[in-house]
Order: sequence, then structure tokens, then C-alpha cells
Amino acid sequence: MKEIKDLLEKLSNAHGTSGYEGNIRTIVEEEIHPYVDEIRTDKLGNLIATKKGGTPSIMLAAHMDEIGLMVKYVDEDGFIKFVRVGGWFDQTLLNQRVILHTEKGMVTGVIGSKPPHVMKEEDKKKVVNAEDMFIDVGATSKKDAKKLGIMEGTSITMDMELRPLANGMVTGKAFDNRAGLVMLIEALKRTDSRVTVHAVGTVQEEVGLKGAKTSAFGLGPDVAIATDVTIAGDNPGIEKKDSSIEIGKGPSITVLDGSGRGLITSEPVLKWLKRTAESNKIPYQLEVSSGGTTDATAIQLTKAGIPSGTVSIPARYIHSPVEVISLKDLDLCAELIARAIETVGGYF
Repeated sequence: MKEIKDLLEKLSNAHGTSGYEGNIRTIVEEEIHPYVDEIRTDKLGNLIATKKGGTPSIMLAAHMDEIGLMVKYVDEDGFIKFVRVGGWFDQTLLNQRVILHTEKGMVTGVIGSKPPHVMKEEDKKKVVNAEDMFIDVGATSKKDAKKLGIMEGTSITMDMELRPLANGMVTGKAFDNRAGLVMLIEALKRTDSRVTVHAVGTVQEEVGLKGAKTSAFGLGPDVAIATDVTIAGDNPGIEKKDSSIEIGKGPSITVLDGSGRGLITSEPVLKWLKRTAESNKIPYQLEVSSGGTTDATAIQLTKAGIPSGTVSIPARYIHSPVEVISLKDLDLCAELIARAIETVGGYF
């Protein structure tokens, strides 16, 4: 488990919002190169690592980007207004510490708003919207902020590092989808299959599944698995009817997501993943969800259609800086994907 934790920590602590995945791409390339024959970066920024072999060809996709923010405007007093990049719940942003990634280096800031001490009583009961927040880096003026390298378009991420919790759990930022990257890398380490494997670190998933679409078009694999996180329904405030997936009970295999507007996993793919898990005594959970989707949705609609599925790790507090997962689940997810690579020839 230590190797998995160390790899997850390295990826989670690194920074890379949608469109700015370079730091993550470098780490993935370093980790994956001993297990593949060829690595390249396509025009959009997807990292494509290929292990050459026979048919069928399988694509493994894990998105490299994390949700973040971007500088929209710096006012005359040096305070920064921002826009959200990806799906944030505004309440999770307020009073967070952030890092602004300038051409001169990283600058620390905090997200603030009007203090409650000067709010009217009715305003204290209202949610503070992101549009009413700002970032304070200690600058005394717009000119001062510019000296620090801060300008419109500067990328912003959360200043949070991985920490262990009890019972083999960990918390940190961007497990969505650095955990998926760990699955991809670990699966390649564990398999000796002779089929062709395209391991792809995709870009801009959080803003429209963009990298999955273009990379799948270029590769044209016979079948694909996307790796991601999924909502665990085992913490207060969630009913089992909304999410029956639990942390500690193994990988989640998607049957349907987005109420069918996203992925409807084809029967051959579902049968392949379920039977692989069962024959290798890997516990698994089946997911039917009404919200959210993954790279598999874009991949399955590429060219004439590519049979696709998703293997996800249960996670609490998704799209926040304090996501929680189980390292045991992460290990089992990687194991399922590794064994699926070895059995793919019997199904496609």
C-alpha cells in the first residue's frame, strides 16, 4: 500500500487545472515509461503511452486535470476576482488557501469575502456566492499584484496536501482524478498481457470531456475503460437510494450514469468487467447514477462507436479540497483493471 499511497500523494499534491495539466503529465510520463514502448503528447495535450501488442487494442483513460480557478480581474487595491474552472460548490471555496501559478512562480493567497461582523442579520443566513468572493495575496495595489506576476488568466489551485486518516483512508485535493491516474499506472505495472494497451492521461475532462474525445478519435481502440472517482453514499446526509456505493467495498463498475444521458455501458463490456472481478475474487459494486459522467461517455461516441466502461473508486466530498478515499479500494481498482487487460481478448 505504501507505493500506492506515495504515488497518489505525489499526484494529488501536484497542481494542474483544466488546460494547464503540464505538471501532472510530467509525473505520469516519469512513472509510466518503464512499462510502455512509446510515449507521446498529442496536439491538445493528452499523454498517450502505448504498450505494443496484438489485438484487440484497449484504451485506458484517466483525466489529468483538476477543478480550479482563474484570475478574471485585479482591482486597484490588489484584490483578485476569479472565475471557477470546473464544477465547484461555492460554499467549499470560502476561506480556503490557494496558490496562484504565475510566470514568476507560485504565489499564496486566501479566498475572502465580507466578514459576518458587518453583515445584516438576513445576509448572514444566505450562502456567499463565488461572485462575491475575492482572493487576497497581500498585494497593496494592482501594480503590486502585477509585480508578483498576477494577471488576467493566471491559473489558481487549492493549497492542500494529502494526509492519512484512520483505517487506511486518506484525504486530499484532486483525487478526482489523480486516483484514476494511479489506477492506470498501477494496472500497467501489474499486467504482462500481449494485447495493445493505450494508456491515456486526458486533458480538460472537467470542462467537457475534451481530451478523451480527441485522443480516442486518433487511437480508434477496440474497447476502452475510463478510470475515475464516484460518489460514496455512506456518510451523513446521503440516502442509500441516492447512492448505494460505499467506501471499503471495492471498485465501482458503472452500469449507467447521468440518467442515461452519459454512459450506458454496453452488455459485452459489463459482462467482461463483472466476470473478470468474480473470477479473480475482487469485490465490486454496480453503479446506476442520475448525475455526473466520465471520459467513457465521450469515448463511446467517437467515430463509429467504441465499447466503453468505467471503473471508479468510491470517494467522499468530491469536488472539494478534502476528498476522502480508501487505499484498499484503490489497490483493488488497479487489480481489476490489470486483470481486465489480460482477459479482454476473450470478449472483444
